[in-house]
Amino acid sequence: MAASTFAEPPADCPRCPRLVAFRHELQGQYPDWCNAPVRSFGNLDARLLIVGLAPGMRGANRTGRPFTGDYAGDLLYSTLLKYGFAQGTYRADPADGLRLLDCRIANAVRCLPPENKPLPAEFTSCRPFLQAELAVMPDLKVIVALGKGAHDQILRALTMRPASAFPFIHGRLHDLPTGLILADSYHCSRYNTNTGRLTTEMFHAVFDAVANVLK
Repeated sequence: MAASTFAEPPADCPRCPRLVAFRHELQGQYPDWCNAPVRSFGNLDARLLIVGLAPGMRGANRTGRPFTGDYAGDLLYSTLLKYGFAQGTYRADPADGLRLLDCRIANAVRCLPPENKPLPAEFTSCRPFLQAELAVMPDLKVIVALGKGAHDQILRALTMRPASAFPFIHGRLHDLPTGLILADSYHCSRYNTNTGRLTTEMFHAVFDAVANVLK
């Protein structure tokens, strides 16, 4: 089935005053960075959607592609290549030619938040973009939430009530009433991997399960 178009937030999106001010500050400090709402990566007809919390300072906010340029991207894209959800070579550069296969990557909040911590009002302001994106993914089967923040925002975007019926648990696959499957993973951040909260094997196990669902 052909996917519809999806309107990404504009480069000068005004919805969140705190994030706009931070964006303008960084535009002055780093004029060659993206410093704008980060567009999703991958096709809308994908069966798999991966949702992170927000762009990283020196990752997506710098490069303009989700999870590109920081450690989280190293682990995520190597995993996607391993499981056949990506093709090419990941070089932490949007011009590396890497392609996603049957997979799309988005963030719950599209702009970089200070200290990587979006405020509740910013989640609310940005949620319509995730809702609109979900609405134009006709073949979507599985959503991977990278962290509890993304998990909670996915449930809110899908208007799951009560959300407490689907607690965030690493490795859990939730069968949602919409027919979608929500797969939970700890975020693939350097902090989580350095502390041992998330190992490469644990992360791969999530994608083992996802790949089995999508066989």
